[in-house]
Formats: sequence, C-alpha cells, structure tokens
Amino acid sequence: MTAPNDTEEIEVWIDQDLCTGDGICAQYAPEVFELDIDGLAYVKPPVPAGTEAELLTAPGATARVPLPLLRDVAESAKDCPGACIHVRRVADQVEIHGPDAD
Repeated sequence: MTAPNDTEEIEVWIDQDLCTGDGICAQYAPEVFELDIDGLAYVKPPVPAGTEAELLTAPGATARVPLPLLRDVAESAKDCPGACIHVRRVADQVEIHGPDAD
C-alpha cells in the first residue's frame, strides 16, 4: 500500500450492517464520524468551522477526509471492533485503511 500524498483526495464510508455502535470512530475523529439515534455510526462531510455537518445516512455514503484528520480516521478503521470503516483514495477507489486494504 502506498501512503497518500498531500494532494490526493481520500474518502471514508461505513458499512452499517457491520457497525457495532461502539463509538470508537466518533472518539477518534468526531469531525468525520457520529453516532445517530439508531446507535450506529455514520460519516459526515467536512464543513466550515461553526457549521453543523449533516450525517450521511444513505447506505454506502462517503465523506471526504481532510488530510489533517487522516491519521485519526485510519486509527478508527484499525481499532473498529466491527471492521466496518473503509478508507480509500478517490482517484482509483483503492482501499488504503480498513478490512479490504492490502
């Protein structure tokens, strides 16, 4: 696996069918992940400071990962007990962190 460079766009999505609702992802990267009323984690897009992000609740919804948060998002994928967080490059859709990463 090649590490992303500082110009690559990275996105993340959660497979809610595997989500345990543990909340580790929201602890590591609350700017990217949030638990909804159903107890499952969802992604949210980056927004300007002081703006509330809307959860992306459609199955397979993706959110861009700001590069300063990539380490936190990668740790979320690594430590997720449900192995449901997928982080991939936008350009080629190759998973760089998560259960399908090489």
